[in-house]
Amino acid sequence: MTRTDDDTAGEVAGLVLAAGGGRRLGGRAKALLGHRGRPLVERVVSVLHAAGCTRVHVVLGARADDVRRQARLEGCVLVDNPEWEQGMGSSLRAGLDSLNRTGARAALICLVDQPGIGPKAVARVLAAYEDEHSLVSAAYDGVRGHPVLFGAAHWPGIAATATGDRGARAYLKAHEDGIRLVECADVAEPYDIDTVADLSHLE
Repeated sequence: MTRTDDDTAGEVAGLVLAAGGGRRLGGRAKALLGHRGRPLVERVVSVLHAAGCTRVHVVLGARADDVRRQARLEGCVLVDNPEWEQGMGSSLRAGLDSLNRTGARAALICLVDQPGIGPKAVARVLAAYEDEHSLVSAAYDGVRGHPVLFGAAHWPGIAATATGDRGARAYLKAHEDGIRLVECADVAEPYDIDTVADLSHLE
């Protein structure tokens, strides 16, 4: 049976990891970094919607109350991660746990601090989804990067190994042969906003 865009949109939920406190940015919460006059977290949500995700969950941590007040995140499910200081792994676990209760069959994961990745790259990864066993990653000149898509069959294993700031890296390394890479270097730049010098990307 041929899959349709509506099938994919209904089964794949977007998941934004936006809890980081920006230690190397002087403690500036990444979700609230300014980008074209609005908080950066808004941009990531809009990118997921533009790429075809109709459902988006956003994991919050640092300055979560301020993010709720300042960012326009209507229609999103906001997930609090009280353990955000433990690193990205805790946010990934919190996000997957929230999706477990929604009936989603896959999670398309974007990081809040990669404004060089837009709808075209996200849509390519989304289009590679097949079923709950899918394991898909964007690639840049053959090197695995973000966004990534995890079918629900992988969520327990990812949650069990997601610790510190490594996120799903250990799980992906262990399942490298099963990852479908989708080349995106022609439509996106996968830089991170980690240091004060990186803030020039937001100007």
